[in-house]
Amino acid sequence: MSVMVRVDHLRKEYRGLVAVRDLCLEVEAGDILGLIGPNGAGKTTTIKVLATLLAPTSGTVWIDGIDVVAYPEEVRAIIGYMPDFFGVYDDIKVWEYLDFFAAAYRIPRDRRARIIDDVLALTDLSAKRDAYVETLSRGMKQRLCLAKTLVHDPKVLLLDEPASGLDPRARIEIRELLKELRAMGKTIIVSSHILPEMEEFCNKIAIMERGELVIAGEVEAIARRLRGQSTFEIGVVDALAQAEAVLRGLTDLVGAVDVVEDDGGDGGSDAPALEGSRGGVLHVAYTGEAGEEYRVLHALVLAGVKVRLFRPLPASLEEVFLQVTRGQVA
Repeated sequence: MSVMVRVDHLRKEYRGLVAVRDLCLEVEAGDILGLIGPNGAGKTTTIKVLATLLAPTSGTVWIDGIDVVAYPEEVRAIIGYMPDFFGVYDDIKVWEYLDFFAAAYRIPRDRRARIIDDVLALTDLSAKRDAYVETLSRGMKQRLCLAKTLVHDPKVLLLDEPASGLDPRARIEIRELLKELRAMGKTIIVSSHILPEMEEFCNKIAIMERGELVIAGEVEAIARRLRGQSTFEIGVVDALAQAEAVLRGLTDLVGAVDVVEDDGGDGGSDAPALEGSRGGVLHVAYTGEAGEEYRVLHALVLAGVKVRLFRPLPASLEEVFLQVTRGQVA
């Protein structure tokens, strides 16, 4: 994969306040990078520098190989920027709003109508084409702003808190739209502090605190690096005690073993007992080498344990965030 966004030792100061400090980051083409951090972490400042709206105090930024500071006009042609708060206009219809921005991007008049119809369909706003902007709900205005960022077919989308203030249905709609845009080949950087939702559509994350990059990469890889293990969920039909004993004997592969569901009731579970069965579910910390996980399942099968479930548990983004941050702001 080619690198679409490269940030090299970025620093931004405001009258002595360091908002972003020595930020280095790479985003590959087709990635959705979640830029995560508490308020005051430097997320919005970083996105504004990428969007050519702020000049960095020092450092360099390239988008698709173009220097953001040296060639801002060329960069603006390939990015779509959606701020956390955006202006809409009274007494203007939805299609007129999009036509205004299409003209600002110098799209020929004879092409605008089709482009506007396309972005309205993509953002599910076709039914509101002739509605006045001020009559739209907040969720629809968010989608309209996203439609505005797409009229010139940018390669990179910079979205600052796109789901802020939305109700659950509107947040789900925005999330599904971002997935669709990634499938179309867009590279997306999205800032947010709604961590569970970021897990749904981001394939990579970058966590910032006090203007510094704390950690970046794929969520599962970061979690494994932090805790030196991955967690597996194992369900057995019967012989729960035997399964637990086998797992605790695999000291070269397994760390902690926890019974999280006991079908016999001994583990305090509310689940009803299965007739003639003492099965259940265990969570197992796998500490072996990557690619050797099958040895755990093999040991259980050799011991005669009937395994009905064997799967890795995805890392929690909240768990990673709490582990690497300290709740500080710049």
